[in-house]
Amino acid sequence: MPRNRNTHSPEQLAIVCWTARFGFATAPALAQHGGWTLASARGRLRAAERAGLLSARRVLADAPTLYTVTREGLRECGVRGLEPARVSVSGAPHAVECARVAAALERAYPDHHVMSERELRRDEREAGVPLASASLGAGPAGSALLHRPDVVLWPEHPPELPVAVEVELTVKAPRRLLEICRAWARCRCVAGTLYLAAPEVQRPLARAIAQARADGRIAMVALDALDAQGPTSTAEEHHQRAAASTVPSDA
Repeated sequence: MPRNRNTHSPEQLAIVCWTARFGFATAPALAQHGGWTLASARGRLRAAERAGLLSARRVLADAPTLYTVTREGLRECGVRGLEPARVSVSGAPHAVECARVAAALERAYPDHHVMSERELRRDEREAGVPLASASLGAGPAGSALLHRPDVVLWPEHPPELPVAVEVELTVKAPRRLLEICRAWARCRCVAGTLYLAAPEVQRPLARAIAQARADGRIAMVALDALDAQGPTSTAEEHHQRAAASTVPSDA
């Protein structure tokens, strides 16, 4: 039987809501999100799990435990239009990193709203138009093929455009990577695209950006760049600095 909403504290429901929005939560990401110690974040996640609001799964031995929202958690926190995320071994590293990036972006850019890919997909489905996604052309049935970023930074004051954020951990096929870079270069519903790239991805990605002639639209920085990013910069300033320091191609 579902628990009464009144039995859960506002803080606990906020944690469940954050997890539902981004699909996954980890103790390190939640610690950064809430400004808590790692031990305190673990305790909060375990308490939400005991309450039936979150589900925990240790997918990879060398990675943090992944927490996902349960259906009861969705009912209690009131998040609309989202389903519990599914955990897979292949997708776990990216899920862990996206949770960390989302929390880091929230701390680094308090003047922006951080949106997940899940939320963007829901909102674009409801709006019927791309809001922060790049068009890859038309599919076999004539419907638009969209490439959605992992995270979107929405400014507080419209009509300023959002910044798309991609978390790139593995090297894509060159043709596919070039296609995506060209799509982001053409995209006019975002102010620009910021790639947070793992070391092995940086040179192939830099080549694709150069081939797509997208230097002014796509910026790339190291995946750990947010760890040193001060909270006073705007996302647009970070994008501009990153565009000036993109790793050069060795082609």
